[in-house]
Amino acid sequence: MSIPSKYDAQQVENKWYDYWMKHNYFHSTPDEREPYTIVIPPPNVTGVLHMGHMLNNTIQDVLIRRARLQGKNACWVPGTDHASIATEAKVVAKLKAQGIDKNDLTRDEFLKHAWDWTHEYGGVILEQLKKLGCSCDWDRTKFTMDDDMSEAVIKVFVDLYNKGLIYRGYRMVNWDPEAKTTLSDEEVIYEEKQGNLYYLKYKIEGSDDTLTIATTRPETIFGDTAICINPNDERFVHLRGKKAIVPICNRVIPIIEDDYVDLEFGTGCLKVTPAHDENDKMLGDKHNLEVVDIFNEDATLNSYGLHYEGQDRFVVRKAIAKELEENGVLVKTETHINKVGTSERTKAVIEPRLSDQWFLKMEALVKPAIEAVLGEDADIKLFPKKFENTYRHWMENIRDWNISRQLLWGQQIPAYYYGDGKEDFVVAENINDAVKLAQDKTGNSSLKAEDLRQETDALDTWFSSWLWPMSVFDGIRNPENEEIKYYYPTNDLVTGPDILFFWVARMIIAGYEYKDEKPFQNVYLTGLVRDKQRRKMSKSLGNSPDALKLIEEYSADGVRVGLLLSSAAGNDLLFDESLCQQGKGFGNKIWNAYRLVDGWEVSETIEQPEASKIAIEWYESKFQKALIEIEDHFSKYRLSDALMAIYKLIYDDFCGWLLEMVKPAYQQPIDAKTYNAIISVFEDNLKIVHPFMPFLTEDLWHYIKDRTPEDALIVASWPTAKAINETLISEFDFASEVISGIRTIRKEKNIAFKDAIGFSVINNEKASTTFDAIIQKMGNLETIEYVDEAVEGALTFRVKSNEYFVPMVGAIDVEAEIKKLTEELNYTEGFLKSVQKKLSNDRFVNNAPEQVVASEKKKEADALAKIETLKASLASLG
Repeated sequence: MSIPSKYDAQQVENKWYDYWMKHNYFHSTPDEREPYTIVIPPPNVTGVLHMGHMLNNTIQDVLIRRARLQGKNACWVPGTDHASIATEAKVVAKLKAQGIDKNDLTRDEFLKHAWDWTHEYGGVILEQLKKLGCSCDWDRTKFTMDDDMSEAVIKVFVDLYNKGLIYRGYRMVNWDPEAKTTLSDEEVIYEEKQGNLYYLKYKIEGSDDTLTIATTRPETIFGDTAICINPNDERFVHLRGKKAIVPICNRVIPIIEDDYVDLEFGTGCLKVTPAHDENDKMLGDKHNLEVVDIFNEDATLNSYGLHYEGQDRFVVRKAIAKELEENGVLVKTETHINKVGTSERTKAVIEPRLSDQWFLKMEALVKPAIEAVLGEDADIKLFPKKFENTYRHWMENIRDWNISRQLLWGQQIPAYYYGDGKEDFVVAENINDAVKLAQDKTGNSSLKAEDLRQETDALDTWFSSWLWPMSVFDGIRNPENEEIKYYYPTNDLVTGPDILFFWVARMIIAGYEYKDEKPFQNVYLTGLVRDKQRRKMSKSLGNSPDALKLIEEYSADGVRVGLLLSSAAGNDLLFDESLCQQGKGFGNKIWNAYRLVDGWEVSETIEQPEASKIAIEWYESKFQKALIEIEDHFSKYRLSDALMAIYKLIYDDFCGWLLEMVKPAYQQPIDAKTYNAIISVFEDNLKIVHPFMPFLTEDLWHYIKDRTPEDALIVASWPTAKAINETLISEFDFASEVISGIRTIRKEKNIAFKDAIGFSVINNEKASTTFDAIIQKMGNLETIEYVDEAVEGALTFRVKSNEYFVPMVGAIDVEAEIKKLTEELNYTEGFLKSVQKKLSNDRFVNNAPEQVVASEKKKEADALAKIETLKASLASLG
């Protein structure tokens, strides 16, 4: 089959992806082979392919394709995450556009809309991953809201509750007023922002005295229930036991004493708002203060806010500052930098809020997970190792996990209330079990299902995904099934460092709790994809390219190579489209290399030339040496380095040298032995490139010969290690310098390559003659003659101590060459004098930086060597 002159990526990519799918190459079932398992970090069901996904999934595909070539039973499980907050927001926005208010719907009605949305848009990102070439086992695609996955989540909740690890508590939580739900501590991002510090004057009850407090949030004065002073602060002794009057609302509040107050901050007087600050809540509990919640769930003020009721907190902040100033209460305002918590999902400013929530105790659960990564005999390795410190900090400072969310989309918490009291509930996997438990707990055997009401909160999305490596193999519901025993623990996890705690650490915790075993062996943490200005790529900045358009322009293979060439493990990737162009160019290089080979006429009668024999032996050793380097890079997850080693091997050694060394003369055939050897090494090249460039390599594999589906490249065998002839590699490095020297002389002296020239060598290094046949061919030399002394009338160059002579007779204009060499000699001698003058100056040598002096000495040595060569060349010209 004749190969086209140009590679048509779009046609090729569709053809081979369909071929792979048709022949079920991606599917895995347990067998006698060694398993190699990866579970995809499930992207949000709301998501579309962006550069972070491209990088992460390209790396996973490289690993899974290599494992497949190594003969392992490769299983890559894909899927999506139901993403409670993000998905519910999308559905609410769609309903709003249709004139429907979420609050007017029942839970079941809303969930129908959510499922409709998910079925319409939820599979987009997985289809896009196919365009990238991802060889996932699509038959195993999972969704965290699938019935079996939800059953596993509920089963784990009930189990942890029965173990006494899940509890319901009234706590200060992080409230996202946009999503109208609580968040865990880890979902809050703290950012330094410039605001104001407002100094407010409070009257003292029964006197004309006042005290001044400093606050960053004047709108919260409606929730003040005390003023606190430090008992050791002599400035405020006169205030002990007295009461203050809150401005505007005129509530009378006690003045309390506590050494919690910082004497140095603000005025030394602290307003206490127990409903809206965690530290204030602790003070309130300690001093039995009233708790006044002034906010609605959307962070607008409620009726406690008087004439500000219904207005947003930030609108009120500006308005109340003005009112306080007009009333003579605002003493002054200063700019102030403080850390503001924002929602990781919606970016809304978090509001501390008191609420009944469900929590998971973490103190005991976390211990095996700490030991697994940081212990002396650590079972799990993080790449790069630097992330162990981050892991340690998070895990050793862990707090109980707030696992409830005030959302409809997600697994509904399996708690069932039978009364109005806070403890009037049971926890069960289903309503029937709940009824039995409630009957037992109350002693009322007449209780029925309709007498119970289920908790309305849903579980945190991460409470689903922390089970992912087990639940995708049904390891929670059926812990002894064949698949979980075969595929678990998985091998490699590839993800971003931003979810090291959210997801990675929690999967490790769950793995040891439910399988008493690690969930994976290695965690490869990629960097973030940034633009050339080091900015994180985002839609808001408009600096994130369209992933599918990149594939369309540069090919999937080109984009994969472009991403990985700049992606060292754990370091941020500075993305530049020119890298994708480089990847596309590499593909064209390989394509054209095969076109060259494919165009040769093959003869069964010609003897193999010595040059070809040696060249192939050299490349086979070079390939084996590169293979060891590539394997080492893979073992350390340095995929960028592995790709670069492959790139250099094929671009430089194979295309740049080997093909030139064996190429037959113009319109002459190549001997069959050499041709077959070239095809063999070309196939090995394709095997090591395949994980990185699957489409192009599979296409070329089938151009080389007609193959059955069993012989497709995707299921071929990874090259095996063979003996390396280090001497041959070293001798070629020397020979390549000689060839470069001949080419340089030809270029400088305009000696056409078609003109065969003589060649003489003074072999002072006693260099091997193994590559003489190649030197002769690559330099178009009539002969190579070994001599004992310089050859007159010849140009000379050196490689180490060996001198090489190219006779000048008839090749160049001798007079012009003598003139040119003389001018160059005069210039170099003048340059040498200036350098030696500087080096003879003791002041310069003693005072200049060491590297500057060393640089000058190198210039001197280089100039002396050049003068010697120029003089030798002039002498040879007579």
